[in-house]
Amino acid sequence: MNPARPAADLWRLDAARTRSISPENPTGAPGAGARASTGTGAHAARELGPGWKVSPSIHLAPGENAVLAAVSGPGVFRHCWLTTDRAVLRRLTLRMHWDDDPRPAVDLPLGHFFCNGWEELALLGSEMMVVAPAGGLNSYWPMPFRSRARITLHNGSDRTVPVYYQFTYTEEDIPESAAYLHTQWRRSSPLGTPAIHTILDDVAGPGRYVGTYLAIQPGAPGWWGEGELKFYLDGDTTHPTLCGTGTEDYFGGAWNFDLAGEYRTYSTPYLGLHQVLPPTEIYRPHQRFGMYRWHVRDPICFQEELRVTLQALGWSDPQTYLPLEHADIATTAWWYGIQR
Repeated sequence: MNPARPAADLWRLDAARTRSISPENPTGAPGAGARASTGTGAHAARELGPGWKVSPSIHLAPGENAVLAAVSGPGVFRHCWLTTDRAVLRRLTLRMHWDDDPRPAVDLPLGHFFCNGWEELALLGSEMMVVAPAGGLNSYWPMPFRSRARITLHNGSDRTVPVYYQFTYTEEDIPESAAYLHTQWRRSSPLGTPAIHTILDDVAGPGRYVGTYLAIQPGAPGWWGEGELKFYLDGDTTHPTLCGTGTEDYFGGAWNFDLAGEYRTYSTPYLGLHQVLPPTEIYRPHQRFGMYRWHVRDPICFQEELRVTLQALGWSDPQTYLPLEHADIATTAWWYGIQR
């Protein structure tokens, strides 16, 4: 189950061919780029003619569902870039279908796929996701498919938005051991009792869990990240096989993310606390946080089944854990596995 080609293999010359889908080449076909005579750039290119950025984007109306990519396989999506109105990232729904499965393997708000679950843009620089100024959304998750792939975007907002995109893939044979990329998005608002948020469940193996994005508003003053992430593998019931030591620890931080009385954001290749809103406050119930961890170097492998949960625990005097029943929590889980 190894859908990604290591960077060290870039020197290999094999039978793969690179294709790219955008409004300038909607099918990705060879030699079919920059042929449009109409499009969102036609007026700006009116004195230049065909081939000069005539169709760089689409307009997506309220309630409309656009097919961004529909290609035949076998192949692997290598890079997805998209930008749109930053104010509606949470109201656009991204869906991806692999092969003949009518159920989307990826189905979630666009912003949450790109680790942007709040209304303000959060930049991040990592190996698998990059969000660049001023709203360039990039994914480097390798996404293999065998017979066909279909990527759509639905506009659930009340306004027409521009959508610029480019999805690059390679036409190549896919080994039998290759798995499909999946996501599961969950939101608990308010969390309620018990203060446990389910990140992922009902997933059959074999598979590899490869990433977590957490957006949380604690809903209580003080420190909010005492809760542990737990991974229940292959028959675990009451007690998990993998159990961390705290929320900030799982995302690579320590000691409340507090350095000299301030939250300090960071973004690294595999983990980060990349968003704190507002950034000038600390330990306030209304603050909002965004963080990610990619299990690329340390995949969580399972053979039969997987369930992942997060305890929402704060800290209360005298030295007592505080269940965060009023927390607003949204998570995205990424994993490679068989089709569901």
